[in-house]
Amino acid sequence: MQGSMVRDYPFPTVDVPDHAHYTIGVVIFAVGITGLLGNFLVIYAFCRSRSLRTPSNIFIINLAVTDFLMCLTQTPIFFITSMHKHWIFGKKGCELYAFCGALFGICSMMTLMVIAVDRYVVITRPLASLGVMSRKKAFTTVAVAWLYSMGWSLPPFFGWSAYVPEGLMTSCSWDYMTFTPSVRSYTMLLFTFVFFIPLFVIIFCYCCIFRAIRHTTRAITKINCEGTRDSAKRFHKMRSEWRMAKIALIVILLFVISWAPYSCTALTAFAGYADLLTPYMNSVPAVIAKASAIHNPIIYAITHPKYRSAISRYVPYLGVLLCMKGRDRFSSSSFQSTRRSTLTSQSEFKGPSRTHNSSQSESESAQFSDTEEDYSSRTPVSRHLSSDAKQVRHASQRSKVRGYNTEYERTSAHNATDPAICHLSPITVSTTA
Repeated sequence: MQGSMVRDYPFPTVDVPDHAHYTIGVVIFAVGITGLLGNFLVIYAFCRSRSLRTPSNIFIINLAVTDFLMCLTQTPIFFITSMHKHWIFGKKGCELYAFCGALFGICSMMTLMVIAVDRYVVITRPLASLGVMSRKKAFTTVAVAWLYSMGWSLPPFFGWSAYVPEGLMTSCSWDYMTFTPSVRSYTMLLFTFVFFIPLFVIIFCYCCIFRAIRHTTRAITKINCEGTRDSAKRFHKMRSEWRMAKIALIVILLFVISWAPYSCTALTAFAGYADLLTPYMNSVPAVIAKASAIHNPIIYAITHPKYRSAISRYVPYLGVLLCMKGRDRFSSSSFQSTRRSTLTSQSEFKGPSRTHNSSQSESESAQFSDTEEDYSSRTPVSRHLSSDAKQVRHASQRSKVRGYNTEYERTSAHNATDPAICHLSPITVSTTA
């Protein structure tokens, strides 16, 4: 009977056509190569580009690391066993293979939850989030995620469930097919604490993000000239954060969708209907789950302007594939220098508050929103603004030297209701937010 178990090898095999093994092997090989190259480029670009080395982006780098290690440890072994049509690496190899898959898969889910919480804090509590996430705290959070994942990956080594072959018997995972109290309790708690609870946290965070964006959009329509500068700046900053949150949301959704079939298979066996599952129904969801490792680099290559710019700058040949123009490769750095000169001009124009504004601008430039803006189209406006701000500054300095109409000059320089200043403020917000 097709799909029946035979025991010609130390590990059980299934009687299926050879092309089934070869097809799965080729698919997992393509997934692995794509994931290795793609996630390596993500790690390289985010570590090499100074503007991408922000505390919040450490979570993105960690996600790429887990996906890279998932492909590195799973793809070669899965491909080789598929070509041999049975498991050839013994019991210890099976346990180590399954342990790596569980560790990196769980850590990816925990990292996605951390990213969602980080977006929630930055968008819904922008003032409270300033300076909260430092590099030390980000690395500490990543370390906690790894330790948590390790805690759920080790129990099968000590008798709570087990790591066994699955599907077409060419890969291994934790034992979710056996209907015993030990296996069922581990499966239930595993899904509760590493899938359903993180998924609930992610859903809660994005519901709050949606509500905050909606309230901010309504409030911005009521802004008058006197409140334009601060309110519009805050709105544009939140809009930038929301764009980055949407990218993270796409990554999260694809990850959950990739693991959903595998979760349904395991929960079906948990409910006592393991006899309804065929070897194909176990193997195909496992391949789809492992394919989640390629989503992150593909999404960032399509939707992340600053990542695309960094890749085209450091790997020029890929810039052609990403359809990046030559002038766009250095648009980020040119914008940063223009932005710094503009902020410097504004801080000097404001006088005593220069130190405060400078530190505030540095903290703002380190925010996660800076990683997704496409600045190339805004560079001319920034240069025009910089020259305008410098002219205003020089005019103010000349008035102080001459000493004529001092009180009038100071009043006009700081009056937010002056038409010229009101005309200048929206431009400042749109370029520095």
